[in-house]
Amino acid sequence: MSERPERWTSPGSPPPVPLQKPAPTALMNASALLRLFHLVSPALPVGAYAYSQGLEYAVHAAWVYDEASTFNWLRGLAARGLGTLDLPLLLRMHRAWGQGESMQVQQWTAQLVASRETQELRAEDLHLGRALARILVGLGIEEAQAWIDARPAFATLFALAAVRWNIATEETLSGYLWSWSENQVLAAVKLVPLGQSAGQRLLHRLIDEMPALVDRAATICDEEIGSGTVSQRIASALHETQYTRLFRS
Repeated sequence: MSERPERWTSPGSPPPVPLQKPAPTALMNASALLRLFHLVSPALPVGAYAYSQGLEYAVHAAWVYDEASTFNWLRGLAARGLGTLDLPLLLRMHRAWGQGESMQVQQWTAQLVASRETQELRAEDLHLGRALARILVGLGIEEAQAWIDARPAFATLFALAAVRWNIATEETLSGYLWSWSENQVLAAVKLVPLGQSAGQRLLHRLIDEMPALVDRAATICDEEIGSGTVSQRIASALHETQYTRLFRS
C-alpha cells in the first residue's frame, strides 16, 4: 500500500485519509472483487432506481434535454458533489470501520446526512442506508443491525460492507462512484429520453472522469469537505411540488 502526500489546511487538523493502492503488478483479490460487483449491482434491492436526485425536475425545466447536456449535468454533480462530499466521507468511514472507531463512523454519517439540503435528498439517503443495512444483516454482517432504526447514510453501510469484505479504499470509492453514475444514467435514459446507446456512451465518458475524482478525494481535508451543486439543490426542492413525477427525488 502506498500513500499520497499528506496535506492539510489548518494547524492541528488531521491529514487527508490515504487511499489503499495496490502495487502495479498486484491483482485485486478475486473474492473481494466479486463482493464489490455484488455491492454495486443494480440488482441490489435498495431501491436506488426510484430516485433521480433532482434530474427529473432538471429535465422538466429543460436544463437537461439531450446527451450533451446530460453529460454536463452528471459530470458537474460528480465533480462538485460526490467528489468533494460523498467520496471523502466514504473514505473516512472506511478507515473508521476498519479501526473499530464507531464514534467516528457516527460523526461522518451525521455530517453526510446533514449535507443533504433538501427533504427529498435526505429521505433518499436514509432510505438507501436502511435498506442496505437490512441486506447486510441478512448476509451475516451483524453490525449493520444497529443502523436499521438509526439515521444511516448509504455510504455508511457501503463502507461497512467494503471493510468486512476486504475491499480496499480505492476500489470502494470507485465502486460507489460507478453505482451512482449507472443509476443516474438509467434515470436519464427514461427522462430525457435517451436511447440505450446514448446511455452507454455517457457511462463510457463518465468512467474517464472517475480515476481523477477518486484520487482527488484522498487529498481533501476535513475543512474542505462539502458540495457545490446549487442547481441540484434547487431542482430537488422544486421536484417536491412538481405536478407529475416518475421518481421519488
